[in-house]
Amino acid sequence: LTERNYTAITQHCWDYFVSLMRNVLTSELCEWKIISRPYSELQLCLEEWAERLNHSYPNALAEQYIFQSHHRYFHNCTLEHPVYFDPPEDVLLAMIIAPICLIPFLVTLVIWRSKDGKAQA
Repeated sequence: LTERNYTAITQHCWDYFVSLMRNVLTSELCEWKIISRPYSELQLCLEEWAERLNHSYPNALAEQYIFQSHHRYFHNCTLEHPVYFDPPEDVLLAMIIAPICLIPFLVTLVIWRSKDGKAQA
């Protein structure tokens, strides 16, 4: 019985979200300050009702509505500032070790060239 209740209530959460999103212009769909309220309302509704009906959260049904919101409203949104990730460990290690290994070679080269210059003078 509670499963059916939760399914019906989550549909109401979704319907309320859709009604809030009707007030959002297409040009504003990717502006967090505009969409944060409807999005938070959806998430809060799904979470609170799961809690009231002793469901776990997140759950498959709630996630389905969250994914549906992204697919329907936010699929064209990209980050204004791209998120940078660390390079893979082997690349990072090579980037650290290469300059360290070059230092002794360059010091030796400078010393050798300066001794070579003194011998010619």
